[in-house]
Amino acid sequence: GEVTATAAQRERETQLLWVGHEYRTAIGRYWNHKRTYPQSLPDLLGAAPDSLVTVRYLRQLYPDPMTNAVDWTLVPAPNGGIMGVRSNSKRQPLKTALFNAADHGFDEARAYSDWQFTFVPGSTRRRTP
Repeated sequence: GEVTATAAQRERETQLLWVGHEYRTAIGRYWNHKRTYPQSLPDLLGAAPDSLVTVRYLRQLYPDPMTNAVDWTLVPAPNGGIMGVRSNSKRQPLKTALFNAADHGFDEARAYSDWQFTFVPGSTRRRTP
């Protein structure tokens, strides 16, 4: 039972990293297109219905794999808007090393809520395979 629970947590952890990277990338695309941060997560789904062209930055609002709900804590941008998301889970991560460069500082996290997936304009943080 314990092995199964650990394997399930590792899978949710992998999903959290993937989803977090998707949100970070979508916020980056939004910022690059509009030169401002989105005001809410639904802004990443596309333009207003009265717009001639719909630009989608994200396919859907993904749930947090750790809580199984779209209950992300939003990381506010310095001048307004959202620059990132983080989980609400207070569980201790199993993964503590070998993060990619975009996830700097994740190795020091005490909880999944410490993993902040943020976009900073002009940063050289790139997702590596």
